[in-house]
Amino acid sequence: MRFEDMQPALELMDQAGYAALECWGGATFDVCLKFLNEDPWERLDKIRKAVKTTKLQMLLRGQNLLGYTNYPDDIVEMFVAKSIEHGIDILRVFDALNDVRNLEMSIKAIKKYGGHAQGAICYTTGPIYEIPYFVNLAKTLESMGVDSLAIKDMAGILTPKNAFDLVTEIKRECQLPLAVHTHSTSGTATMSLLKAVEAGCDGIDTAISPLSSGTSQAPTETMHTILTEFGYDTGLNLSVLNALAKHFKKTKAYFQANKLLKSEVYDVDPQILETQIPGGMYSNLLEQLRLSEMEGRIGEVLQEVKKVRSEVGYPPLVTPMSQIVAAQAVANIISGERYLVIPNEMRDYLKGLYGQAPGKISEQLLADVLQNDEVLTVRPADLLKPRYEEARKEIGALAHKPEDVLSYALFPDSTRKYLQGKETPEDVAGV
Repeated sequence: MRFEDMQPALELMDQAGYAALECWGGATFDVCLKFLNEDPWERLDKIRKAVKTTKLQMLLRGQNLLGYTNYPDDIVEMFVAKSIEHGIDILRVFDALNDVRNLEMSIKAIKKYGGHAQGAICYTTGPIYEIPYFVNLAKTLESMGVDSLAIKDMAGILTPKNAFDLVTEIKRECQLPLAVHTHSTSGTATMSLLKAVEAGCDGIDTAISPLSSGTSQAPTETMHTILTEFGYDTGLNLSVLNALAKHFKKTKAYFQANKLLKSEVYDVDPQILETQIPGGMYSNLLEQLRLSEMEGRIGEVLQEVKKVRSEVGYPPLVTPMSQIVAAQAVANIISGERYLVIPNEMRDYLKGLYGQAPGKISEQLLADVLQNDEVLTVRPADLLKPRYEEARKEIGALAHKPEDVLSYALFPDSTRKYLQGKETPEDVAGV
């Protein structure tokens, strides 16, 4: 979605009564540079200018920031500082492995520069994921100084009973406000959010109705109505929400008419409760198989994803682990021999370069892949050298502000191409 598609609605959104607007971070940064020819920092400035009172929120992948690998501490600290400087109030920070060591630097930086640190727990299921596992994570994050907590259910597999039980236990053990984030992919989201509220959660993530459901969130207006009937005060203005829905219906129609929005993203797939594969991951799997003319083998790949995940310690299927596990599963099926081909990212994960695996990794797999190398036990970022000055020199005169250097450090190819497109002969000052 281009900025111009959301601009007419921003002032209305500011009047709706939301606790916060998540408007940055995650994949939106990369998409601006790679597909929309927009500067993500300038987009944030424009949003902040239009949204004068409602808090702005972003999603931060801990030491991965907005990318797919760990970045050095100097990049993490400066990125957090600049995000807050440009108007972000709340930074929801998570790690794909729930390895809290990968959150330390982000949390310190958020607190240092005056932001609100929301520590997020990646929710998933599997033999090692009982309620005490998540409660211990919440207590650890609380001890690290976060301002609030979040349950992040990226696949939409948090069922109503599990939502009620998990929220109940975390609220019993922790004193911090707790938000719940889930997706509607499996069809349970509205029920799960209601049970989470009944159990005492303090905030829920929703999406305006035209852009809700399926792989998106539960519809805002629906949750407002349900909760109001049960006696909760959401603080939302329904007439404003209806006006927002009217605007985004037109936006949705435009994207559908131009074949920029696939109708499948609004499908409900209860099988995800078994496969745990998020919608974006599923579409990527199909694309990888299509390129090899093997779309008909998607069923085998889904089973292979489950098997690979169990062998590599049951990582939550969230970026970048969802991509790493999926790539390995596809390679196993296409090659016809399991682990004959091992992508570099999987090798790095097994070595410990992404952090500590939540569960036990197959000893045989470790021996076959790493051979004589040992699994690292240090915080992965401790192995990284400072990067900012090196990145500044590499991008050279194309960068006109520190934010350009940070964009380049995260996404070098996309940023270089974007900055070259903006360049004029006399515009060579650099930073």
